Parts: sequence; C-alpha cells; structure tokens
Amino acid sequence: MKKLFALLLAAAVLQSCSQTSTTNEGQEITTAATETDANTYGASFTEDNVLSAGQLQQAVSGNDSIQATVAAEIVQSCQSKGCWMDVKLEDGSTMKVTFRDYGFFLPVEDLSGKTAVFTGIARHEVISVDDQRHFAEDAGKSAEEIAAITQPREELRFVADGVKLK
Repeated sequence: MKKLFALLLAAAVLQSCSQTSTTNEGQEITTAATETDANTYGASFTEDNVLSAGQLQQAVSGNDSIQATVAAEIVQSCQSKGCWMDVKLEDGSTMKVTFRDYGFFLPVEDLSGKTAVFTGIARHEVISVDDQRHFAEDAGKSAEEIAAITQPREELRFVADGVKLK
C-alpha cells in the first residue's frame, strides 16, 4: 500500500510540473520549465531570423506593428512580479516588453545585463501617465521620480509570447 501511495504521489508531482495553459488565442503556454528549457518562459519558439534591437527599430518604422523575434540586452525588469522587462535599443532608449495576457512571468531578480531572445509583436503605442507611473513603481523608483511623470509618451512596445534568457 505504501508503494502504491508513493507511486501515485510521484505521478501527481510529475503531472503538475508539466502542466500547460492556453491563452485567449489558443496558444499553449508552458507553466513549468524542463531541464532543457529552464531559461524559456511562455511559449517555446525557435530562434530563426532573430533581429537585433536596431534591426527591429528599422523594421517597425513605417508599420503599425510587426511580428518578430528579437535579441536584446535587458536594462531592468519588474521586481514586483516579473511581469515586464526593459531592453536596450540601438539609439540608447529602451523598449518595454510585456507578456501576452500575463500568461507567464520572468524570475523576480536583477536581470540587467542579461540577453533575452523574445518573440511576439512590436508596435508604437502612446503610454498613459498612469501606466508610466505603475511601471516606475514596479521598478522601485522613488516617489519624486514617479511624481515627475506628467505627460503621456509614445514609444516602441513589444508584447512577447515567449522569452529565452541567455
């Protein structure tokens, strides 16, 4: 009886470690990484036709949005839940990368300086004062820095379906 219980417990643990969920678009999102994809979050993807941050800026210029896979250096990430990251663009600015439907999160640790490869949709968006302040709060900015945000801002944004940390 003890062996049967141990076997059932082991099977339940293995099953829970490989669960997946589905986004509104029907795309499967992995909720737990395996040994071979321990640094992959969200949907798995192949690293084909990967653009640099500079190539992405050129490709999205003149378009509403584009589907792309991009490699860029992480400047900072959400220290609250791991729900976004800012990556360095070629012109020295940053691009906010969020994760489709909050379907996955990155580790809540300092990821700055690491390279991320991510796939999804890039587009120019107007970011409200409230959203800018929310992200500044998540990043641990001071009350003075948050209060200094008073104007909406247009910027390049990216909604990722999957992220690989290098």
